[in-house]
Amino acid sequence: MPAAREALLDAAYTALARRPWPAVRMVDVAAAAGVSRQTLYNEFGSKDGLARALVRREADGYLAGVDRALAGHVDPRDRLTATAEWTTASARENALVRAMLTGCWGARLPAPGLAAVASGSAVPAQRRADGPLPSPTDLVALVRDRAVAVLAGPGVPRSDTADLARSCELVVRLALSCVTAPPADIGVADLVRGALHRPPVMP
Repeated sequence: MPAAREALLDAAYTALARRPWPAVRMVDVAAAAGVSRQTLYNEFGSKDGLARALVRREADGYLAGVDRALAGHVDPRDRLTATAEWTTASARENALVRAMLTGCWGARLPAPGLAAVASGSAVPAQRRADGPLPSPTDLVALVRDRAVAVLAGPGVPRSDTADLARSCELVVRLALSCVTAPPADIGVADLVRGALHRPPVMP
């Protein structure tokens, strides 16, 4: 991603942490990024385009973290536990990730429609941002499918893959339950390990 675009997204994210999205001004975002307002409009087209790009970036960052969590361990249960912990930590630390995972967009946040919008942008990254944005259901499926791809490996029977997919989805949904209703006396890791009393199906 070009440096100016990334700087603008960083500035928009910082501005959002300080004030509600309706109060975030494009001129202030441009100034904080050290670029002209015209550069901002050239990149994003409008404030809604900036919002879509910001949501897309945070979704991509969350999914990249899922990939790291899955790759950082050998034991399947450890991989899924790390994924659940990343999900809850991301939602606690990043209001946009929390909104994407739960579908709860408050008045402080941008809430671009999830459907694709017509894009006349010449910027490839903006054309992607103008495409469909992930719903909570989409994100659950994306995390589940990433986990299955890592854990299943080649040659696993279709019936076993279906069982594994159910286990992976259960883990994601447990993590989301901890986002919306944090448990008082137990962490997400303990919940996941308790749910996975049998290891996921492996080749």
